[in-house]
Parts: sequence; C-alpha cells; structure tokens
Amino acid sequence: MRSFGTLLKNELKLNIRNMNMVIFAVILPLVVLVILGFIYGTKPAAEGASYTFLEQSVGALCTISICASGLMGLPLVVSEYRERKILKRFQVTPVSPAKLLAVEFTIYVLYCAVSLVTLLLASMLFWKAAIPGSLPAFLGSWLLTMVSTLSIGLMVGGIARNAKSASVIACLLYFPMLIFSGATLPLEVMPGAMQKVVSIFPLTQGIQMMKATSLGLPTGGLWVPVAVMGAVTVICMGVAVKCFKWE
Repeated sequence: MRSFGTLLKNELKLNIRNMNMVIFAVILPLVVLVILGFIYGTKPAAEGASYTFLEQSVGALCTISICASGLMGLPLVVSEYRERKILKRFQVTPVSPAKLLAVEFTIYVLYCAVSLVTLLLASMLFWKAAIPGSLPAFLGSWLLTMVSTLSIGLMVGGIARNAKSASVIACLLYFPMLIFSGATLPLEVMPGAMQKVVSIFPLTQGIQMMKATSLGLPTGGLWVPVAVMGAVTVICMGVAVKCFKWE
C-alpha cells in the first residue's frame, strides 16, 4: 500500500501540472453549467415539469468530465509513458501492471469526483437546484457510468502501441459518445433508428440511468444498463491487465 500511495502522489502531481484534465474534466463542465444557468435559470424543463432544465442537465454535465477523463486523458497518458520508455523503467521495479493501471485509474476517478462535487455545489448554491429523485441512486448510477467509461480508456491505454495510435482510438470513441450518447444532443430528439444504435454505448445507458434516478422518473428495466456497463467494465479491465505491454 505504501508503494501505491507514493506512486499515486507522484503521478497526481505530474498530472495536475499538465493542467489538461483540470481544464477539460473540471473547469469545462462547470463553465457549461454556468452558461446554462444564466440562460435557463430556474425555468421548468418542460411545461408542467416539476424539475428545472438545470436539474435535468446535471447528469449529462457529469458525463463531460467522465468522457474527458476516461476516453482522452487516461489512455493518452499511459500510451505516452509507453512511447517515452517510462513504462520500461517501471518494469524493473516491483510495480506490477495492475498496480500501475490502478494508480492511473484512481487519478481520473478523483477528477470525476471533484467535477461532480463542484457541479452539484454550484447548481445548488447559485440556482437552488436539487436532486428531485434519489441522491444515493443517482450517485450509484454516476459511479457505474464513470467506472465503465474509465475502464474503456484503461483498455486503450493498456494495449495502444504509442500515443498516436491511442489518440486515434480515443478520438473515435470520444466524439461519437460525447455527441450521440445524450451528453450534448438529447436522445429524445434523435430518430428512432439512431436511438437504437447509440443505445449500445455504455455512456448512453449511464446518462439515461442518471437522468431517471436524479429526477425520480420510472426506472423500469434498470438491469439492462447495469448489465451493459458491468460487462464493459469487467471485459475492458481484464483486457487492459492481460494484454498490457511495457514497451
């Protein structure tokens, strides 16, 4: 545990100095929240709705941080370490692939957690927003969404040969998921055929589950998103550790 804590501390310092994730995983979602707050304020999300547009958008805003952390930050930092031969130096130390990946995974969990806290606090303090549904259920759905998305990035970082290939894979995953999962374009306005296609994204399942739990909407068939995201997490983490390459 001591080696894990030391490695986590050092890696976290290096990551924060880079500032990329501070900007895209923490500050950017907060900026979007502020813009939406000034535009919509406490207006109802729809005629007769008991919740505001901002309350409806909290789950989607959280996924901006999750996407940035899991599909861009995590895979790129691991693959860059491989390309720069930093992983080769770790290979001669007692640090195992599982421990190294766990450290990087924990760092991006922290980014997502900080983003979640700042979004909830800002929306509550400035626009009196709340979680009309179940807060524990919302946090559980957020956790499952985050872990499944980060596991995808962990797999990409574990198997990508260099930063360039990781970047290409990350972009192919990041932009479709961010745009079509419901994080930016509401799922309800998409054609039925497109909805069926994008429903295979674990992020789509996560956003719909976060929306339902946070707003107190019916959560029938909850086992489907849980099963999808759980399977993605197990498979991706297994592949990341099993197929990990030091160089």
